[in-house]
Amino acid sequence: MDAIRAIEAEQLKAEPGDFRIGDTVRVHFKIIEGKTERVQVFEGIVIARKRAGLNETFTVRKISYGVGVERVFPLHSPKIVKVVCVREGRVRRSKLYYLRGRTGKAAKVTQLIRRKRAAVVPETGTAETSAATAEPAGPSEP
Repeated sequence: MDAIRAIEAEQLKAEPGDFRIGDTVRVHFKIIEGKTERVQVFEGIVIARKRAGLNETFTVRKISYGVGVERVFPLHSPKIVKVVCVREGRVRRSKLYYLRGRTGKAAKVTQLIRRKRAAVVPETGTAETSAATAEPAGPSEP
């Protein structure tokens, strides 16, 4: 059993992509047509992630000319060039299969807005205290 896990560990991608369920992603994958090889882009909402390890897959759904199109991608496939997160979605489910029955604006996922955390200034820091004492807060008097 350890030999199988060792072989699978070699084939795992180092960075498969940082995305979650509900994110709008752009998947760049290779398509071989005869002797030519090109990269095609599929952009849509991630509605599911299944399994783990080498067998992990994710499902991306998009609406193309009024018709819903879903595609299942193996996460660690050598045919996937890269996965780019275009927009982060705010969802509370692990599977978004309910989007299949929705059309138009009802099929959208609200955008997740992350606030930037305020920089923590240490108590002994002199950068902010020296800048505050260098300039007076009020207008200067002649």
